[in-house]
Amino acid sequence: MTDSDAAAVVEAAIATRRSVRAFLPTPVPRELIERILDVAARAPSGTNMQPWRVHVLTGEPKERLSAALMRAHAEGAPHGAEYKYYPDQFFEPYLGRRRKVGWDLYGLLGIARGETARMQAQHARNLVFFDAPVGMIFTIDRRLEIGSWLDYGIFLGNIMTAARGHGLDTCAQAAFAPFHATIRRELGLADEEVVVCGLSIGYEDTAAPENRLRTERVPAREFASFRGWA
Repeated sequence: MTDSDAAAVVEAAIATRRSVRAFLPTPVPRELIERILDVAARAPSGTNMQPWRVHVLTGEPKERLSAALMRAHAEGAPHGAEYKYYPDQFFEPYLGRRRKVGWDLYGLLGIARGETARMQAQHARNLVFFDAPVGMIFTIDRRLEIGSWLDYGIFLGNIMTAARGHGLDTCAQAAFAPFHATIRRELGLADEEVVVCGLSIGYEDTAAPENRLRTERVPAREFASFRGWA
């Protein structure tokens, strides 16, 4: 494979990665999941600390966790994540981007403004990993600092890119973080483990309307400054 061929493969894996919210039940072999994680773990981390811990679930263990999470959801949980993902108040351009992706998704599902119950039901689909055959829960030691969280993001990106290289799709899900108490109990997490997020992984259900969502990205010239070129 030439350098240009390799670049095309990598770029295709990155460019075709998107959040898939409906999966086929097709099983994914453990060997493939382990290979993806091994490759993703080549992510750089400060002094090679490798601050990630991954709990990989399929079959009955995944179903049991999802059932517990759905019960917690029905009972009015969660009580909030152990870290802040979003600001208390959104502002532009982030507010507009957030609203657009939400309404674009709901539009594909036929959910109108004001249909709060249907919105909540769609959000709860996170807790069953959107029916993906494999679910992952990511945790980090609470004694680590923000640098390790930055490293964690690179690792998560690697997982999703490597998965695409094998024809799999994913959805990274912060929706799991507020349910940390339920997850801690069901998975027997140590006290020092903070739930970072979850991730669904499997094969896309191409017939699902929500999977027609294609989000936009602003070009580099809008977020980068270039110095030193004529």
